[in-house]
Amino acid sequence: MPKPISTIPPRTMMEVFEYLPEGTLVQLIENILIMSPAPTTNHQRMLAKIYKVMAIFVDDHDLGEVWISPLDVYLDDENAFQPDIIFISKARQSIVKKKGIYGAQDLVIEILSPSTGKYDRRQKKDVYERCGVQEYWIIDPYEKSVQGFQLVNNKYKALAQTEGFIRSGLLQTEFHF
Repeated sequence: MPKPISTIPPRTMMEVFEYLPEGTLVQLIENILIMSPAPTTNHQRMLAKIYKVMAIFVDDHDLGEVWISPLDVYLDDENAFQPDIIFISKARQSIVKKKGIYGAQDLVIEILSPSTGKYDRRQKKDVYERCGVQEYWIIDPYEKSVQGFQLVNNKYKALAQTEGFIRSGLLQTEFHF
């Protein structure tokens, strides 16, 4: 027997977001639904390389878990993102729930795409900062340039730009790609 359809319409954009089918490439950024196409092959190559080296390091040192998109991350009532790569420390595993991650991750990596890069550099960066993400990395998959930010006294401090690697203060290592 089919599930009955709710006759109560969603009242918030978060409720609209939650009604979308699983796998929908959409994020709720500052209470606005942002749709995006599937990532490019360059984007996915970069994602795979970084995830692989990071996951091995985190597993080998028993530091926590590394997750990849698509996975919903609920930061507050107006923001639900699908970051490319997420690290959650062992001590903070309680934010990992069946439906997604609820709260600020320890480290987030966004790989720029033509359709979403402006959000990664501005709105999402501001939300990550406001919500307490300790490290935020933005990567250009074509140039392999990396811009990192570290949360210091509740404000992001820009780190030296690099090329071809991430130097994580939080994990105290470098990830080359």
